Amino acid sequence: MTPVLSVRDLRVSFPAAPSETTVVDGVSFDVMPGEIVGVVGESGSGKSMTAKSVLRLLPKTARLTGSVRFRGDEVLAMSPAEMRAMRGALVSMVFQDPMTSFNPVLRIGDQIAEAMTLHAKVPRKTLRERVQALLESVGIGNAAQRARAYPHEFSGGMRQRALTAMAVANGPALLIADEPTTALDVTVQDQILQLMRDLNERSGTAILLITHNIAVVASLCRRLIVMYAGRVVEDGPTEEVLAAPRHPYTWALLQSVPRVDRAADRLVAIKGQPPDPAAPPDGCRFHPRCPWAEARCTEAEPALEEIGEGHHVRCAVRPAL
Repeated sequence: MTPVLSVRDLRVSFPAAPSETTVVDGVSFDVMPGEIVGVVGESGSGKSMTAKSVLRLLPKTARLTGSVRFRGDEVLAMSPAEMRAMRGALVSMVFQDPMTSFNPVLRIGDQIAEAMTLHAKVPRKTLRERVQALLESVGIGNAAQRARAYPHEFSGGMRQRALTAMAVANGPALLIADEPTTALDVTVQDQILQLMRDLNERSGTAILLITHNIAVVASLCRRLIVMYAGRVVEDGPTEEVLAAPRHPYTWALLQSVPRVDRAADRLVAIKGQPPDPAAPPDGCRFHPRCPWAEARCTEAEPALEEIGEGHHVRCAVRPAL
């Protein structure tokens, strides 16, 4: 089966004296049709930059190298017209803050309708019906009236659902969700995740979910990618990675998450801070914070190696959870 998205040796850097600052460094992964893939890591690990690279939504100063293929076509070689045709129609994105994703002076329904008419001619009556159906499909009641509302008249959860409706309006093959549940209460988080699960099951849309929430990944994603300091340190089937993490950073992330099956007086925090991308440490980038670091860890970074079917890791340490 051909991947709907194939990323190879992706690098994102920004000019900075005396040299470039690399924030995504050699990232490679695939997303298969109908698959839900989660990407986790601390803030600054390169998750969002990786996601935005797929749609080339980076600042003009960014230098992008490597390969990003959507259905076999090289995204990094597409013309501006080809990118406009792809965005919103074939690949859509749900951003972290829905308030900044909507135009505050336009009605919600008009903005969803615009997303559809940019890619196809739709009769006005049909367009209005489709907008209402989309709002209803994401759990927004009284859709005819709500479609005439402005973004500030929606709650945070409703705005996120409306943004999801706009993202899926054209039936994309791939949906990229960048921290879609951040700042939402637990009940609304569950509603947003259920929307994505239903979308995936109903239409077969592949989903790339960017998050720092391990629980979200565990409930939704079939496969998990763990990033640290701009690199992939572990990836594999979600259940396998969470049950038996092999990289020290993955293990440390799981130790910092509350668990009902383990009594603890306090959560275990990861010591230290993520490295400065302008001056990453030599060798393994996690070694200054790793309790199992050895002298060799400061000399060379381990390669990403396969340790099981579909399970890759840079360092095969396996502490007991």
